[in-house]
Amino acid sequence: MSKKPLGKDKFGVQKVMRMKDYFGDAMGQFSLNAVSTMVGQLTYFYTDKVGMAAGAIATMLIVCKILDAFTDLIMGRIVDNTKPGKERYRPWLIRAGIPAGIMMVLMFTVPDIGATGQLIYATVTNILITAVFYTAMAIPYTSLLTVRTNSQEERATMGTFRSATGYIAGTIFAIGLIPITNAMGGNQSAWIKFGFVMGILVILAALICYVTSRETATESGTVVDISEQETEKAIPFKEAIGKLFHNKYWVIVLIVNLLSCIIYGLQSASGTYYCKWIFGNDNLVGVMGTIGMIPTILGFVLVGPMIKKLGVVKTLLVSFGIGIAAYVVMFFARENFMIYAICGCFTTFSTIPMMCLVGTMTAMSIDYNEYKYGVRMVATSQSASSFGGKVGSGIGTSLIGWMLGAVGYNASLAVAPAATKMAIYGFSIIIPLVFFIIMFVLVSRFNLERDLPAMREEVAQRKAQNR
Repeated sequence: MSKKPLGKDKFGVQKVMRMKDYFGDAMGQFSLNAVSTMVGQLTYFYTDKVGMAAGAIATMLIVCKILDAFTDLIMGRIVDNTKPGKERYRPWLIRAGIPAGIMMVLMFTVPDIGATGQLIYATVTNILITAVFYTAMAIPYTSLLTVRTNSQEERATMGTFRSATGYIAGTIFAIGLIPITNAMGGNQSAWIKFGFVMGILVILAALICYVTSRETATESGTVVDISEQETEKAIPFKEAIGKLFHNKYWVIVLIVNLLSCIIYGLQSASGTYYCKWIFGNDNLVGVMGTIGMIPTILGFVLVGPMIKKLGVVKTLLVSFGIGIAAYVVMFFARENFMIYAICGCFTTFSTIPMMCLVGTMTAMSIDYNEYKYGVRMVATSQSASSFGGKVGSGIGTSLIGWMLGAVGYNASLAVAPAATKMAIYGFSIIIPLVFFIIMFVLVSRFNLERDLPAMREEVAQRKAQNR
């Protein structure tokens, strides 16, 4: 029985994605977020289960984060320079997914070889899991969104499925980790067993994504012979980066993604300080986290209809406008817990669309690369954008420490000095407000969504003339 034709999107582009395709593709994000969630718990594991020094761990993790950001650029070049006749993206789900799953066990298997030996072991396993295998899977996976479909609507839907799946997976694993490992004894052995199960899930999810993905935008589901696909001539790295920074749309995505990741980092880490020093009860952070689940779920539910109704740019402008208004109200009622919590729901909601659409916007900027330069540079574009995101998330969490350090933060005090409160207001409200305003202005200049169909038609005409 033949399948019902999918038809075209509102821009006249043929749709190619069915529901099973969206779910299969989202398994890649499931795998990635399973890895990142477990890596995010390593500080607690190293200090409380292995007994390693907190200062040494903090320094090690910062070094690994910086290295991780730079390996994104390297991986982008490797993928874009894949020899003609070879699949560029899909194979990396297997090449990196399987060893990533194995590393989920090894990173918790820290041997008793002395403080220095344990630090070296932790550094090596962290570099392998994050800067090597995670990156080697993430960059090709994000690039698949660009070649999987030419429809902006479908790319947006893919982004939503990916973000929602990744968020749900990360939340479940983060919530379940401590109770489950404690039930198994709460020791290092329990964490190793949990890591083994997680490793299996990582590998299975990567395999599902590999099987259900393809590198061609075809409605039938039949994979075009790779030898027939167009390949582009590799260009030097310096030239590629130069072209990207002359692509104003890619630059907008880079900056907006950087700022949004800083905001996310601030939102994730500032709540405890705000509840302790402004509201006088750090237990309230749990209440705020529970309340925050509501706008998160609503965000993922509503972002699809918003994109379909408003388009990519207007959806982002509406969400950023909501964030700006919420932070303004929050500033004037900064010591009222109920108002702060309610406004926090709106600020949380306002971050969801960008989370879902960063891949879509990057894909649009890649299409513009082809229009302007005749080359797409898919993986390099994705890796450079990912670099900005990783740097942004690192800056977001570091800003809190820098600002508190600048005012002489003292955790032993009973009441926060005025300078400490101002620092908390700064990284909790003022900086996110300013960044939301900047993002609103930048995205308002992203007019590629409107112009892209005509650009694609011109590119097609150029190719026809050159044949």
